[in-house]
Amino acid sequence: MMKNIFASLALFAYFYVRPTLAATYGLTDSWTGSAFFSEFTWENIPDPTNGRVNYLDQATSRSLGLATVDGEDLILRSDHTTVLTPGGPGRNSFRIRSNKVFTTHVAVFNIKHMPQGCGTWPAVWEVTKNTWPDGGEIDILEGVNDQGPNVVSLHTSPGCTMPANRVELGEDATFDCNIFANSNSGCGTRVTDPRGYGPEFNANGGGWYAIERTPAFIKVWFWSNSDLVPNDVRNSGITVNTDGWGTPWAFFPNTQCNLEEHFDEHFIVVNLTFCGDFAGAVYPFSGCPSTCNDFVENNPNAFNEAFFTLGGIRVFGTQ
Repeated sequence: MMKNIFASLALFAYFYVRPTLAATYGLTDSWTGSAFFSEFTWENIPDPTNGRVNYLDQATSRSLGLATVDGEDLILRSDHTTVLTPGGPGRNSFRIRSNKVFTTHVAVFNIKHMPQGCGTWPAVWEVTKNTWPDGGEIDILEGVNDQGPNVVSLHTSPGCTMPANRVELGEDATFDCNIFANSNSGCGTRVTDPRGYGPEFNANGGGWYAIERTPAFIKVWFWSNSDLVPNDVRNSGITVNTDGWGTPWAFFPNTQCNLEEHFDEHFIVVNLTFCGDFAGAVYPFSGCPSTCNDFVENNPNAFNEAFFTLGGIRVFGTQ
């Protein structure tokens, strides 16, 4: 009898205590300014999400002034001067991918400005280097058509779900991470702070997103620039301690999903596309004019604010 009780307590500790543990992590990578040019690949590929976009290689992006450096800031923007030809290439933009891959880690994203505007679909995310979706996808910052809030979500192969009751600041949106369920909406949590996405994010001077990924859980935090931001997040130190970061906006435990099975080594990706499977699908309900493709093709001035200013990305590993 006592043996069974101890066994039950051990299982309880594994499933309900272990996912809440945090750790001190040491700096492994720090990318600012021109370091992005050597540490990231500009993916000149057809858009897998069917966007009205033309992803440029690094040399072309730099020659057109769409990838520039200002001190420690990297500025990535779309074309905002050209009227497009229907049926021709989409609007010039960017999709950059880290050359390194990561498993257990913390990543801190200092984002001073994010793309905004009707038809835009900006994202900061992590994705498998292998055949998607078997290695999983983590969307850290993503939205469309200036319609907040940001939704942090996981996308996986079948067999990964999230519990309805977990300790997080955000609001649950969906619970089945399987890409073949619910039109590939994944399992998501809404960051209900309006400063977490779009024009309000920019009006408050941007902010920080951070992810902690372990075999036991995935957590995502957000702080607006106007918040009391943890010192090891705001200032570029050599360690971070996630124990001091408070309750995350999104918390994905391994209690109903074997995270080690569903998530392998991930690249870090930052991109901006237009319309496509998400922004295009919900465009008629966004309050934006015309149709998505028509608006993107014929209103280049609408994309003056369609740019990321990255103050840096720092990655930390366990010590």
